[in-house]
Amino acid sequence: MAKWTPKHEAPEPLEGPVVATITGGTVIWFVLFLVQLPFYGWFDDHGHTWWVWTCLAGGGLGLIGVWYVRKRDAAIKRDAAARQTRPA
Repeated sequence: MAKWTPKHEAPEPLEGPVVATITGGTVIWFVLFLVQLPFYGWFDDHGHTWWVWTCLAGGGLGLIGVWYVRKRDAAIKRDAAARQTRPA
C-alpha cells in the first residue's frame, strides 16, 4: 500500500465570528427545547422524548462551547497584543 502524500499545502483555518456563531446555535437549541416542551406528552406517547432531551443537551453543551470560544478568543487577542509590544 502506497503512502499518501499531499499535493498542496493545507489552507489556513477559517476565522470568523466564532463566539456569535456558537451563541446563536446555543440559543436555537434552547428555543427548540422550549417549543417542544408543551408537547412532551405527545413525544412520550410516540417514544420520541429523546428529541426533547437532545435539544436540552445541545443547549447545555452550547453553553460550554460559548465559555470555551470566549476564553479562546480572549487568549488570541492577548497573544496578538503581546506580539505587538515585543521588540523585534
